[in-house]
Parts: sequence; C-alpha cells; structure tokens
Amino acid sequence: MTRRFQPRSTPAENLRIVIHTIPWRLLILLPLLILLAIPAYYYGRHAGQKVFPTMTNFFYNLTGSPSAATPTPFPPFPTALPQVGSLLYTVQSGDSCDEILFRQMHMADAGTIFTDVKPNTIQALDASIGQNCHALQDGMVLTLSPQYPLIVLGGEVLKVDPTSSQQVLPTPVINVVHQQQLGTDCSGGCLLAVRVAQGVQVRLFVQTTLPVKAGSWVWAQAALARKNIKDFDTYPYADPLASLNGMSLRACDLQIDNRHDDNSLTCSQLLPNTIDDDGGAWLFGVTGPRSLGHWGYSLHLPTGTRVLLWLTTDTNGDLKFHQGNPVFRYDDATHVYVRE
Repeated sequence: MTRRFQPRSTPAENLRIVIHTIPWRLLILLPLLILLAIPAYYYGRHAGQKVFPTMTNFFYNLTGSPSAATPTPFPPFPTALPQVGSLLYTVQSGDSCDEILFRQMHMADAGTIFTDVKPNTIQALDASIGQNCHALQDGMVLTLSPQYPLIVLGGEVLKVDPTSSQQVLPTPVINVVHQQQLGTDCSGGCLLAVRVAQGVQVRLFVQTTLPVKAGSWVWAQAALARKNIKDFDTYPYADPLASLNGMSLRACDLQIDNRHDDNSLTCSQLLPNTIDDDGGAWLFGVTGPRSLGHWGYSLHLPTGTRVLLWLTTDTNGDLKFHQGNPVFRYDDATHVYVRE
C-alpha cells in the first residue's frame, strides 16, 4: 500500500492559522489595552512611591504606637544665678601654700599641679592667691578658689546640635511622627543652647541616651569653664570675671524634662579634675527649688542665696552633700564667700 506524506506547513501558514483562531474583537482590543497599560503603569509607579510611606505610617499609628509624653510645665527662671568666686584665708605660722590648699580646699594634688619644675604654674598660683607662695608671712590674706569647680543649673533647651554624624536613613523615608517628637539622639554628644535666665544663655555639652529636643527643660550639674593660662592646660580655677552668659559647660549629671539619665557621664570623667584624689568636688549653686533644691540639697538658708559647698564622693563614686560639709555664702558687699 502506497503511503501518502502531507507536506509540512510553513511558519507563515502557521501564523495565519493562529490568527484565524483568535476572535477579531480581541485583535482590535489588544492594541487599545497596550496603549492604556503604559501610562497607567507610569503614573501608578510614581503615585505608589508617595502612597506607600503614607499608608505605612497610617497603619503604624493605627497599631498603637506609643503616645507622646505630656510635656512638663517649665519652672520659672531663677532670679539669681550661681556666682563664681573665692574665699579669704589668713596665713598662720608655719603655713605653706600646699598645706593651705590641702586643709582649706581639700586639694590633695596641689603640689603636683603647682610645681617648681614648671615655674609658670607657680606664677599662676601666686596670681590667683594674691601673694608669693615662697614668701608667706603670718597675717597675710590669701584669696582661695575652688579647684575644678562644678555648677548646678536648669533651663530651656533652645537648640540641639549633634557633635557626631547622624545615621543616614534608607529610602523611601517613612515619616513616623512619634519618633520625630522624641528628639535628637545625643549618645555621641550634643551641644545644647540653653536659656538659664532671661537674657542669659549657656552652651551645654551633653552625652546622653535620653532623646533631646528644642523646648525640653534640662537640669544639670556641670563642669565650669576654667581660665585659660598659656602652657598650663590643667589650670584648676575658673575665671571670676567671666560671664555665665555664653559660657561653655560640660554636663556630668543630667535630667531631661522629668527623666534622669542614670547612665550619664560622672563628674570625675570630665578631665582634667582631681575628684578621686580629693575625695569630692566644689559646687556653685543657689538655694531653693529652682537650683540646689531640685537635687535634694537641704540648706537652711533663704531661697536665692548664692552658695559654694563641698560634695563628698561616696563608695559608688557619686558626689553627695552631707550635713557638716563646708558651706560658704556669697557676700554681696565684699564679693567673697564666707563660711556658714
């Protein structure tokens, strides 16, 4: 029996067969659908970039993100600010500068800080006390200043400037409102502009895990700026003529609004200082709830009294005031501190 072979179809014939099997209405509709799909994809892509972050933020808020804390009302600004100053001492028989500074000012490292090996340090000490340490005589009056003094203050944060680079957020950015309200990350350090009284601002360096924002109220114990003496980086005294307005301070005990930072820098970590060797530190402050009273220092003096007091280091390295510690009151008439 003879076999018959059907010739193979060409590609063109196959295409015609496929086209004939497709309904003609679909052939007309396909180009229209393609023309509509291109602009729809283009506009949908750009709209999605805006809608996605907004919807994400909406659902973040809907799922119960933490609400912002109720702001604490600001306390009124104090009518008096801490006053940098000194106290007077009359030289007794057999006194030396090192002994006087040790007994009267708890300065254990006086002989190391002021040394004949570095004559400029002795010259700086002579200028500070108002006498020649190598020629002391009975009855001479010396001006004694607290070494590496601290100050206590409170005020409104006007500006927050991070001192370290901030982490770059990935795109697209999701604007989470509650996180923005928390404030700036100052774990790497921030420089705060703080209003401590009407017309008085300070620059306060803080390093804290607490978020900080403009409008917060900050309480701080801080290291005072010291007088700049050439070739004497460890000079221990503040400049009594320097104005607090515009001064740069370093915080070592910090509270933002109603939250205390239990992990903030200790005052002994702010170098240079002799807190560990001296067993404490001197603190300038003002009596009353707007200054020393906030930190629990109970002094039986009228509110608004400028004082200088000695804080003792406890077993944990924290500075505490104890009854019986030296307390000096600023005398507005003589412009020196007098013992209470």
